[in-house]
Amino acid sequence: MLAIGNKTFKSRLMLGTGKYPNFEMQKEAVKVSETEILTFAVRRMDIFDKSEPNLLEELDISNYSLLPNTAGAKNAEEAVRIARLAHASGLCDMIKVEAIGCQKTLLPDPFETMKASVQLLEEGFTVLTYTSDDVVLARRLEEEGVHAVMPGASPIGSGQGIVNPLNLQFIIEQAKVPVIVDAGIGSARDAAYAMELGADGVLLNTAVSGADDPVKMAEAMKLAVLSGRLSYEAGRIPKKEYAVSSSPASGMID
Repeated sequence: MLAIGNKTFKSRLMLGTGKYPNFEMQKEAVKVSETEILTFAVRRMDIFDKSEPNLLEELDISNYSLLPNTAGAKNAEEAVRIARLAHASGLCDMIKVEAIGCQKTLLPDPFETMKASVQLLEEGFTVLTYTSDDVVLARRLEEEGVHAVMPGASPIGSGQGIVNPLNLQFIIEQAKVPVIVDAGIGSARDAAYAMELGADGVLLNTAVSGADDPVKMAEAMKLAVLSGRLSYEAGRIPKKEYAVSSSPASGMID
């Protein structure tokens, strides 16, 4: 089970709700993924105006925990304001904190991210913080009390997969809160790799919504997260420089 704050989940796959070709495909992809957590950008929808198109309107959201995010925020002040807006809607007390510091790479601003996370923790939010794969920053965020750290595998929406597995492994090894690999996942292989490194979960959007067949990719991601976690728990064999026979050497017929 994945525990975040006072909530527990069977699924370790978190899914975004944006950029799907249509509502029906979104609904089916979410269903086959068996995710329990859906994330969405508060700034990209009017959650108060019922007449406005809503990416979540085709889903029975009572079956999910919603994870609003502060995507689009450039500093802590904006991130906190967006989080308060989501909370005021009564959707959820969980929030994914994002404060982007570079519009070209969409990498987070570490100072504004930290500031926003601390403020929202003081206000009683369950805080999941999106960050770079900076090992020290991840530790400092945990020390401040965030409920999960979410290091990016690579730039948001790039599909490059895990470009720095060593740093992710360092973050995972030292963390006492869940580590959710977020951003840059491109295929089921990337998701399985993240889980084999010991990540507690994976959050993705574009890899599914932008696939040629989002529904099939959603199912592939579900299976990849499951198999990657099982592989991690099973413990892989050590790598060896030379071949080792898989058959016993003793008792052979001459």
